[in-house]
Amino acid sequence: MWPDRRLCELFSIEHPIVQAPMAGSATPELASAVCNAGGMGSLGCQAMTPDAVRAAAGQMRAATNRPFNLNFFVHDAPQTDPATLALARARLQPWYDALGLGPVPTALPALAPGFDAERLALMLALRPAVVSFHFGVPDALAIAALKGAGILLISTATTVAEARALEAAGMDAIIAQGWEAGGHRGSHRVTGPDEGVGTFALVPQVVDAVRLPVIAAGGIGDGRGIAAAIALGAAGVQMGTAFLSCPEAATDAARRAMLRRANDTDTTVTDAFSGRVARAVRSPFAEEMDRAREPLPGFQQMYALTDPLLAAGRDDVASFHLYGQAAGLNRDLPAAGLLRLLVEETAVALARLSGGPASSARKLAP
Repeated sequence: MWPDRRLCELFSIEHPIVQAPMAGSATPELASAVCNAGGMGSLGCQAMTPDAVRAAAGQMRAATNRPFNLNFFVHDAPQTDPATLALARARLQPWYDALGLGPVPTALPALAPGFDAERLALMLALRPAVVSFHFGVPDALAIAALKGAGILLISTATTVAEARALEAAGMDAIIAQGWEAGGHRGSHRVTGPDEGVGTFALVPQVVDAVRLPVIAAGGIGDGRGIAAAIALGAAGVQMGTAFLSCPEAATDAARRAMLRRANDTDTTVTDAFSGRVARAVRSPFAEEMDRAREPLPGFQQMYALTDPLLAAGRDDVASFHLYGQAAGLNRDLPAAGLLRLLVEETAVALARLSGGPASSARKLAP
């Protein structure tokens, strides 16, 4: 049924549907279930220790004999100057006072860069079928080593220029991530919340700019969205928010409740929590921080200042529940059932686009 089978053939999968890695939310159980249902299951590994990654990879290999994807961030070690830290502390102190948290922390942790030599060595030892990257690509030597080990590589682009850079770097496929996507935007440089290209505008321009298979991401919540991405020239899609409602996902109870009542306008793009822009549910803290643009501590160092706000458990003040603009389309289904439904919905939508019987365009029930 798939008109462009490049992604299926590249990854040796039945359906060109990639479950997004979603660090902290994707689990080995979720990724394995997606793989067994014919898609590409993924696991975000950036925050995991090497031993935890080994254990998760072993768990997935015990649960599926299909290929899976391990994902990492690519960024320099964050550096924050004292003046920026002092300014951020002053801005956060009233929020700490309102929640009775005492003084804002005075120090930031020293953090390593993203995909470093240790993670490279780990991937060469584990040899997953696919390794994906967010925020860019590692250096040429790392790419050559991974490709030499037979590992397929994909990364995220949020602009046409980034897509061209990924192709030049040696990626095997490119994720074109639109502004609608939940979680952290995969821009190769630090951007502001108001910078972004929507999926509908980005995908066809990336398709025209590169020769590689393009994976559309952002705001794709059902088979109609998958069919639309295919119509725009994508070889497949990456979906994250849709899988957050699956029982196999490590979605906390508060976010599951939000997803059940989600709508198209209840998220915002903010860098107020991590130091890098991400789409999350709206909160007074994020909206106030974004109204007055000031420098913030480096990516992930900012968590040292915002984690106490989140730990207070006051979602009515500050929350960082990540999901995309299509969350209102979510269904509470096991991963395998969701994937089957997505394939069925896509077939109906593609039939309608090709002039099939109008009756076949009905919305399928879960």
